[in-house]
Amino acid sequence: MTLEQLRIFVATAEREHVTRAARDLNLTQSAVSAAIAALETRYAVSLFDRIGRRIVLTEAGRLFLVEARAVLARTAGAEAVLSDIAGLRRGSIALAASQTVANYWLPAIMHRFRDAYPGIALNLAIGNSEAVAGMVRDNAADLGFVEDTLDNPLLAITPVARDELVIVVSPALHHAKSRATTPADLKTYRWVSRERGSGTRAIFERALAKRGVNAKDLDVVLELPSNEAVRAAVIAGAGAAALSRLAVSEALKAGSLVALKFPLPERQFFALRLKERALTKAEQELYTLIKPRSAER
Repeated sequence: MTLEQLRIFVATAEREHVTRAARDLNLTQSAVSAAIAALETRYAVSLFDRIGRRIVLTEAGRLFLVEARAVLARTAGAEAVLSDIAGLRRGSIALAASQTVANYWLPAIMHRFRDAYPGIALNLAIGNSEAVAGMVRDNAADLGFVEDTLDNPLLAITPVARDELVIVVSPALHHAKSRATTPADLKTYRWVSRERGSGTRAIFERALAKRGVNAKDLDVVLELPSNEAVRAAVIAGAGAAALSRLAVSEALKAGSLVALKFPLPERQFFALRLKERALTKAEQELYTLIKPRSAER
């Protein structure tokens, strides 16, 4: 078994398509097929089921994928050591971030890092907070950034920035301009919500509970998988939503959204990494760019 065979297997498993894996790996389709066939023949197991033009992992394939990724992660760690010795002239960092962080906070930091270290590639995956924690836990990401507290004994969790949630509606629905919104008022609105697993949703529901409002009592008419989709629905008049001020600041300035007078507690953005995994020199440098911003609001 070779590292090249592992890379080919993982790429094929993630894409569920031999041709796409070959294209992305810059290999021929026959080379990819031969590498997978060699693994299956050597160990007398079937790693994929062929269903029409698609392939899907077998149970053996799913189990092997976890171990293959772990081996490649260890290999990447060894390569990172050599990159450190080279003085940060080459290397990469795999980042994962929840949507609010990825879309509104992290890009400026990534830009500053790339200006300082152009030889270090930054690769970013985006998911909700639960998904990001899973990527870091499974070594699919070196560092994660989320907008909700997590309880995972495998992860080191560091606060890195502050944020604020606001409840927004379209101007047409803003029927209580002269006074603060009460908990009872919230039940008169229709609501647009992020999906379960979203840090924004979890924090909002906890804040409501502290004000005596059960989130299940809200009339949720839409549940959407991104801040942008939620914001667009609210602008269109679908209902109210709780979003990061970062995500709605331009719409508030333009007057296409109005913030209700219902203060929500500040929240923090957190950096995640595996406790057992030491930071590389490149990751340490990324942290130095983040720390000066950690006190910003």
